[in-house]
Amino acid sequence: MLYGGCISFLLVFPAAAQQTDSSGVYKPVVVTDTQRLPPEIVKKRVRLVAAANVAGYSAAMVGLYAAWYKDYPQSKFHTFNDIGEWKQIDKIGHAYSAYAESKASMEFWRWTGIERKKRILLGGFSGAAYQTVIEVLDGFSAEWGWSWGDFGANMLGSSMLVAQEFAWDEQRIQFKWSFHRKNYADATLDKRSDDIFGKSSPERFLKDYNGQTYWLSTSLKSFFPASRIPAWLQVSVGTGAEGMFGAFDNIDQNDQGVTTFYRPDIPRYRQWYLAPDIDLSKIKTNKKGLKFALNVLNIIKMPTPSLEYSRGSFKINWFHF
Repeated sequence: MLYGGCISFLLVFPAAAQQTDSSGVYKPVVVTDTQRLPPEIVKKRVRLVAAANVAGYSAAMVGLYAAWYKDYPQSKFHTFNDIGEWKQIDKIGHAYSAYAESKASMEFWRWTGIERKKRILLGGFSGAAYQTVIEVLDGFSAEWGWSWGDFGANMLGSSMLVAQEFAWDEQRIQFKWSFHRKNYADATLDKRSDDIFGKSSPERFLKDYNGQTYWLSTSLKSFFPASRIPAWLQVSVGTGAEGMFGAFDNIDQNDQGVTTFYRPDIPRYRQWYLAPDIDLSKIKTNKKGLKFALNVLNIIKMPTPSLEYSRGSFKINWFHF
């Protein structure tokens, strides 16, 4: 489920600045958490951020309920094993959402001036906590259930952020996402997509796993600071999947057992990608508004050409988003 990651766009706060030392070698500027702020200022900012988290998450949950749960029946709490669904793209989406939410929350807590360890742990595991609330809602939904696979993916996403902060004080390996809306020449597939993923672009944005790609992007400059590689240039490895018109297969039946969709002829397959990317947080600017916008956009993979491996062969995508 990508919803949490999308909401986090509203929460991302500018990250640490970057600079070069006297020899011209790139190195991150690690901004101290406290910034020597007076205790009364820290206390005031903590209250402000806590209130913003409560208000923002409440609004997000209202929107999520309207988009995802309101039209489905409720039940008693139960579990559901969905590891095999959607070729695990939904699990990667859970990890991404937790990572993005944790990143946003952590940067807010950095601004408050609380000490480093508290900022990393409190903000860093916020994403997993937020996503766990969604798992509880799933547990009471007749259509789904509490998923240990989803819970594990949530923890993995948040842990990825926390581990890097403790190790490097920066995110050298960044979790990113891209999406393109799928349209088919086959009217049957278009109708099926409307039925299970929704007709509107926002619904497709959240639910259509055929159009989502998840990436891990890294700047080689971070690992080889003496090199002449531009700090903003990244290498990205991505994954997605195609041909999915049902959670487990491309066959569906209604409550009366009548087959309403039958397309086992459509192959379901995973895709792997290699592509360049841009680390927007490394672009130098003295304008705070622009810096904020660049950091907000940095959890989205920039459109670039990509090398794809799928179904046993390679191909070039000249424009991948």
